[in-house]
Amino acid sequence: MLKEFKEFALKGNLIDMAIAFVMGGAFGKIVSSFIDGMIMPVVGLIQGKDFSNTYFGLNAAAKAASAAGESLVKAKEVGPVIAYGQFITVAIEFLIIAFVMFMVVKGMNKLKKSEPAPAPAGPSNEEKLLTEIRDALKK
Repeated sequence: MLKEFKEFALKGNLIDMAIAFVMGGAFGKIVSSFIDGMIMPVVGLIQGKDFSNTYFGLNAAAKAASAAGESLVKAKEVGPVIAYGQFITVAIEFLIIAFVMFMVVKGMNKLKKSEPAPAPAGPSNEEKLLTEIRDALKK
């Protein structure tokens, strides 16, 4: 059983998949940093405040914190909030990652060599019938 496990663990596909998970995690961090450090400040500049701290308070204390311009962390301390700014940030990250993965898969599909169609095993039924007709006409 140990030998079978070793063969399974050392298969190329499993190792490739493990590498892909590690690379995907690293790519996710890069995209998060890009969004948080470059995209969202521009969105915040357009909006006039830090977009990741935008929220909607659900009780009176949280609404008062929102009106006072308190941070999301402080607003969460006083009551429940809907943190729509964080949601939109994560949604943008997802769209960027999904688009890049789409492009990678599309590129990999182009790089794969199309396998030639297998040669026919023998004459088709039509060819057999035509051969029989030809042979019958020769007689």
